[in-house]
Amino acid sequence: MSNHSQNKTGLFFGSFNPVHIGHLIIADFFVQFTNIDKIWFVVSPQNPFKVNENLLDEKKRLGLVKLATNHDTRFEATDVEFNMEQPSYTHKTLKFLISEYPEKDFVLVIGSDNLDEFDKWKNYEEILEMVDIYVYPRPGFSDSPFLRHPNVCLKAAPVMEISSSFIRKTLAEGKDPQYMLPGKVYDEIMRSEYYR
Repeated sequence: MSNHSQNKTGLFFGSFNPVHIGHLIIADFFVQFTNIDKIWFVVSPQNPFKVNENLLDEKKRLGLVKLATNHDTRFEATDVEFNMEQPSYTHKTLKFLISEYPEKDFVLVIGSDNLDEFDKWKNYEEILEMVDIYVYPRPGFSDSPFLRHPNVCLKAAPVMEISSSFIRKTLAEGKDPQYMLPGKVYDEIMRSEYYR
């Protein structure tokens, strides 16, 4: 028997620009192979201080995540950061969610590439005390001192080489990223001519 604590919710932050099958494979892994019950895809808003030409409008990115996840009750897309003070810092979002949903046990789900930079995150020591952090390996990862922290745990998720930037490049070059995207997301990107 798995030792599921009810309401263990993984928070998967990202720009999801666009969401792709790699994101869904990682999310599915955490629900099936760890004690997480649900994954919330926390879509990050456009940072007004860091305008990126390649970043699709936040509401469109949220829409794509909803298309990718709506049929699966284990996943949820959230725009919680859209209404928060910019730039949105993870520690502030965590504080807000913990106070809004006291019944939930939140876990931060991050790629090992984030672990390499984790000491640059604002108030990272506070984040380590607030929640458990489950890490999935990214290509080229070997180790991090943060893995010695009692609240940080590396999980043996499949290593995904697919990236949103590669999908954007594929589209920009007029090539077809069909198999890297969930069907409905692919259809919407093609229909709306995103990333052209």
